[in-house]
Amino acid sequence: MDLYEKIRSLPTQPGVYLYKNAEGEVIYVGKAKSLRSRVRSYLLEASQANAKTGTLMREAVDIDYILVANEHEALALENNLIKQRKPRFNILLRDDKTYPYVKLTLGDRFPKVFVTRRLRKDGSAYYGPYFPGNLAYRVVELIHRSFLLPSCKVDLSRFHPRACLQYYIHRCLGPCVEGLTTPEAYKEAVRDAQLFLEGRHAELERALEKRMTAAAGAEQFEAAARLRDQLSTVRQLQEKQRIATAEQGDDADVFGYHYEDGSLAVNLFHVRAGKIVDRREFFWEDLPEIESRDKATGGQRDSDENGQAPCFDAGTVFSALLKQLYIDQQYVPRSILVPVDFDDREALGALLSERTGHKVDLAVPQRGEKRSLVDLAGQNAKQSYTQRFRVLEPSRKAIREALADALLLPELPRRIECFDISHIQGAETVASMVVWEDGKMNRQAYRKFKVMTVVGVDDFAAMREVVRRRYRRILDNATAGPATTVSARGFGADQDPEADQGPQDRGPEDERALAPDGELSKSKEPANMPSLVLVDGGLGQLHAAAEALESLGLTSQPLASIAKREEVIYLYGNEEEPVVLDRRSPVLHLVQMIRDESHRFAVGYHRQRRAMRDRDSELLNIPGVGPQTRQRLITHFGSLRDVRQATAESLAAVVSRKTAETIWRHFHAGDEDLAVSPPAGG
Repeated sequence: MDLYEKIRSLPTQPGVYLYKNAEGEVIYVGKAKSLRSRVRSYLLEASQANAKTGTLMREAVDIDYILVANEHEALALENNLIKQRKPRFNILLRDDKTYPYVKLTLGDRFPKVFVTRRLRKDGSAYYGPYFPGNLAYRVVELIHRSFLLPSCKVDLSRFHPRACLQYYIHRCLGPCVEGLTTPEAYKEAVRDAQLFLEGRHAELERALEKRMTAAAGAEQFEAAARLRDQLSTVRQLQEKQRIATAEQGDDADVFGYHYEDGSLAVNLFHVRAGKIVDRREFFWEDLPEIESRDKATGGQRDSDENGQAPCFDAGTVFSALLKQLYIDQQYVPRSILVPVDFDDREALGALLSERTGHKVDLAVPQRGEKRSLVDLAGQNAKQSYTQRFRVLEPSRKAIREALADALLLPELPRRIECFDISHIQGAETVASMVVWEDGKMNRQAYRKFKVMTVVGVDDFAAMREVVRRRYRRILDNATAGPATTVSARGFGADQDPEADQGPQDRGPEDERALAPDGELSKSKEPANMPSLVLVDGGLGQLHAAAEALESLGLTSQPLASIAKREEVIYLYGNEEEPVVLDRRSPVLHLVQMIRDESHRFAVGYHRQRRAMRDRDSELLNIPGVGPQTRQRLITHFGSLRDVRQATAESLAAVVSRKTAETIWRHFHAGDEDLAVSPPAGG
């Protein structure tokens, strides 16, 4: 049965249809109240006059369908299939930004608290999303300070010989060391953090006050003081909440858009408690002509409200965008305001209401304050369009903010140190470290390493050695100074500067800085750790670097890797959630530029080492040439390349005629005219 016969035999029930090409790939997914009516509309000449539909029908050779009970199920199934298959002809949600949640790992022996951007069914409790994004980090910081739950990467399934810095600065109960805390005390802290994250502040206040009174009665004054401080923090938060409640407004998401020259910018305003708390941007480039589902019979389209060309149908875009954005979300606001209507708006609103347990009003306001908000979002979308498609270089601060947001950094990045390994078949293995600082590459701070302990091809071991040597150096400098404590992201006096020190920690090629002219630089080492340690490679290099940092007690250092070809960024601690950025993202361009500079610097140093090796070995392989003769030749000609290019007469000015001819014949053994063109004077 061919495609057209199959379409004419489709049932009239609601469902989802999937067009496939000759290779069996799904190229378009759609939903319909009546499969036969909807899919047959693609055969109309007026529909195929649309560029997108015409191209789709030329490529499609087969169609599958899935029947469902009602339109709600069709909406949900269509959304899932689009996200799974990513069909080429569907409008796909491409967004570098997702909002963070606070994750409490209740399934662990000693639960930790993290910031994450992806929900998983792993037994953990998730709280959020938080607007703006940095609010989640402030909440986690408060939990560290008040309830002493860690977010480090230390394995808490076993005990360790000593605690890390977080314990000594009173931001962790120290479950990693036996005897520093008890399971009961830790469980109590986890319960307090749960009450705090769930907003049950009154219950938490009563529990803290009761425990504080008991501790004071037992003359455990230090514990009582800590509980008193926690109680004070909770009460201050309650006062702020009462003020916010007095000014309470509606929670809403407000959309606006701007379309021009085949490119689209959409802005989403998050309104919480009556105030705009954050803005989100979406972009699509080179959009094809889009067929409106409710105008499939080919009626002439009017220009939209923004005066755009009739080939663009905003309703189809917002239908696809809202389904992908909200159907699988844990939190959906009670009001969603969009600038244009679309055919399945009421069905989508009903589905979201059913899934969230509260009414979701998906509205198209025409006048009043709500319409003003939609217009404001549209004005900002136009500005976003200008910044994205007309102004190619965003501001330095904007890139830093986007980088911090994409890579889950706790603060705006000031310094990034990137490592790369270079060798050929394991020979002359070297490494480089380049530095991005304050918006530009800092060549004075570059470092190069000669890998000393690794034999053969083992990039992971080489990365482990180099990262350890680099930050062991900073550790030594920090502990050797007048003050032995640096920032919380660095290290303190509890670290042992002599632990596990081997011959690889010092060497003639160890961490030499190069000035732009190639001379060695005496640049000063930074006092603190960088905002981000970046390694060139995949998960293997990432974990090798993490092992080196953990061996030095640096368990909270932000660490990431960027894999070649896929251009995917892995964050340590969130390896299962790699960061996939748009190919035009300035954040991706920045990370690629730093990675490429590290690779260039490593390859340059490797070539230098290889040239030194060749210079030392090749001349010595020639009969009659010993170390002294080799030294005379290199001193006279300057390099091995010049010796190779020299004539026999030039060589005879430095060595004997016989040795000169031997050297010349060694370098020209493959020349075709060697037999008929002996060296001059030969």
